[in-house]
Amino acid sequence: MNTAATTTTVAPPGAQPGLGRSLKSRQLTMMGLGSAIGAGLFLGSGVGVQAAGPAVLISYLVAGTLVIIVMQALGELAAASPSTGAFSVYTQKAFGKTAGSTVGWLWWFQLVVVIAAEAVGAAGLFATIFPELPVWLLTLLFIAVFSVINVAGVKNYGEFEFWFAILKVAAIIVFLIIGAALIFGWLPNSPAPGLTNLFGHGGFAPSGWPGISSALLVVVFAFGGTEIVSVAAAETADPVRSVGQAIRTVVWRIMVFYIGSLAIIVTVVPWDSEQLSSPFAAVLATARIPGAETAIILVAVVALLSALNANLYGASRMIYSLAERGDAPKVLLRLNKAKAPVLAVLISVAVGVASTVLEFFFPARILPALLNLVGSTVLLVWASVLMSQFVLRRKADRDGQVLTLKMRAFPYLTLAGMGILAAILMLTCLDPSARTQLLSTFALTAGIAVACKIAEYSRSRRTHISKA
Repeated sequence: MNTAATTTTVAPPGAQPGLGRSLKSRQLTMMGLGSAIGAGLFLGSGVGVQAAGPAVLISYLVAGTLVIIVMQALGELAAASPSTGAFSVYTQKAFGKTAGSTVGWLWWFQLVVVIAAEAVGAAGLFATIFPELPVWLLTLLFIAVFSVINVAGVKNYGEFEFWFAILKVAAIIVFLIIGAALIFGWLPNSPAPGLTNLFGHGGFAPSGWPGISSALLVVVFAFGGTEIVSVAAAETADPVRSVGQAIRTVVWRIMVFYIGSLAIIVTVVPWDSEQLSSPFAAVLATARIPGAETAIILVAVVALLSALNANLYGASRMIYSLAERGDAPKVLLRLNKAKAPVLAVLISVAVGVASTVLEFFFPARILPALLNLVGSTVLLVWASVLMSQFVLRRKADRDGQVLTLKMRAFPYLTLAGMGILAAILMLTCLDPSARTQLLSTFALTAGIAVACKIAEYSRSRRTHISKA
């Protein structure tokens, strides 16, 4: 790997060509797939199962349908106007500068907080296998390594993400094969579970609709990250073809991997089992696979590091886009020889490092508080995607604009997605802990919007005075 120096050119505002365009279509496709297959699936899916029982499959079907709709809408927007600011730029086009800036800063803040959480989480898991390694050292090491990868150019980033995604996909395929063999009784010394776990222990939906609703909130957040495809599309040689291919392949693979994995988990492991703290390991333990727990921990570490890598990339590109539009300091437009926005990467990782250091000084206080603030961000970002696509598509149709990639069944699918989101928001308000998180995110969003409006007014005043 050739790490470039940090000097060089400042890309002019709106100049996407300033960034590297060496990201390949295969890398973009696997990035979209890998970003949605993280620790939320390998470790967190058990929370949804415990909330809803086998009926968690309904929660995944609803959330998966929403993801497909959002990705279709985002694909149309990204193909029509590739931009590193992605949904932030589209929101600005549809609803004005303040709205676009707010969405951009909100997403950036979410990512830099999650970077810290993923680094700490990966280090903690790794330390369970190698307890002699201090968690704080591993955390800073992970952050440093992926900072170097991101400033070394988009090609290097894309290749790392490609192989991370390949590893996660391979792990899931092996899991699906073992799970199917276990269910059909093809493994020696491992009796087939039959349908006992699906319909016993209180039935298919032991907690009823409230349980399905609670699981739905968990599942939706697990799907967060798929939107990074639209950010990365601007750094491919052929954004239209790359986005179209990524959208077509990612959505059905996500559904197969998520629904397939959960179907095996709820069939093999009782929904009220304590083993569901690590659901994949629980299935492999039932199949009597030696070393299963260690293997799943290592895969979960890879999943977290992959997400850290992707989120650092996304955060740096979003703040770069904000700088292009005058919503962040122009110095963040500085590129290195690898055409990577090195200062944008460093400022994004600096917030993650600061959060990590504070977390070690004040354990279980800093990161939980920050994560509570950004916990519902994915709902607001997806809402901005659907509303922007609705407005911009209607405008394109009125103007006779030919779109290279059209969302199917418009406007019905877009409206259906908005309906699902509205229902999820209402369900969130009925859950006390989720309601607190939602209100915290709304408060953060309102604060960012006010700050963006003040900054916008200040810039317009300075421009007016300078012209006078």
